[in-house]
Amino acid sequence: MPYARRRGPVPDRARPAGPRHAQGAPGQADPTPEAQPRQRATPTTHPTSRTLLLPACGTSQPDFTALEKQFGARLGVFAIDTATGKTVSHRENDRFAMASTFKAYAVAALLKRHGTEVLSKRVHFTQQEIVTYSPVTEKHVGTGMTVGELCGAAITKSDNTAGNQMLKLLGGPGELTKFAKSIGDGTTRLDRWETELNTAIPGDERDTSTPKALGSAYRDLVVGDVLPPAEREQLKKWLLTNTTGGERLRAGIPKEWSIGEKTGTGDYASANDVGVAWTEKGTPIAIAVLTTKDTKDAKADNALLARTAKLIVEALR
Repeated sequence: MPYARRRGPVPDRARPAGPRHAQGAPGQADPTPEAQPRQRATPTTHPTSRTLLLPACGTSQPDFTALEKQFGARLGVFAIDTATGKTVSHRENDRFAMASTFKAYAVAALLKRHGTEVLSKRVHFTQQEIVTYSPVTEKHVGTGMTVGELCGAAITKSDNTAGNQMLKLLGGPGELTKFAKSIGDGTTRLDRWETELNTAIPGDERDTSTPKALGSAYRDLVVGDVLPPAEREQLKKWLLTNTTGGERLRAGIPKEWSIGEKTGTGDYASANDVGVAWTEKGTPIAIAVLTTKDTKDAKADNALLARTAKLIVEALR
């Protein structure tokens, strides 16, 4: 389905949901609640292009391998200063489970296809459609929620049922993969629904992406021209008010910076955070940090992401 913007009606009830419940509920560990984000630099849109993916000469790369050994994890990093093109990377082309980072991508796809007009449309869902970790949607069974409310719940609270509703409105997980390809991301793929997509089994390419693909896509969606201005600003607003990333990238960047990001958590200690940070001068820095471990029940390390963010900032300054 093409992703040219359409203004036609969106069905109030999408077709029946895919798989509804998963064992172990890996999605529930995602949120790390935080109060309203601190007042930092005012985010601005900065012209971007795919040519900025070329690293600046003399880029100094932090020792991320030592960090991997310290935490016993596999770490994927991609960050780019959109003003200079300078990059910081480590395993940037390795695949990692996306987990809930797909939700911002899904919201962007919906905004691209239908525009902000879709946000006032009301969607109804049943108790049977509520999956593990749905702190917002579980309170609205029967009454339903607007698409805008569902988008906000999916991004700012990482509500899993809201994420599934986004996918239903798009036409299923495969539509997100198609949208990714339509904006130049031929790497990202989504195959399943919440919460099955969080299994993060090593070597399983379902529901995966790479740090470079996700970081570049978030950059293009948030500060590029993939979305029209109104839709881009709405997506940015939701990302800036996310409440689940207080101990991840937000904890590692300077207090004077602001950041709009989306976290993701799954099995095998999968802990992700992807977004755009703005320096005290308002320069956008796209950042993607994806992590995992070898043991299914291993605990995710928020501190690893915070430490990684600090190293990224030091390298780009």
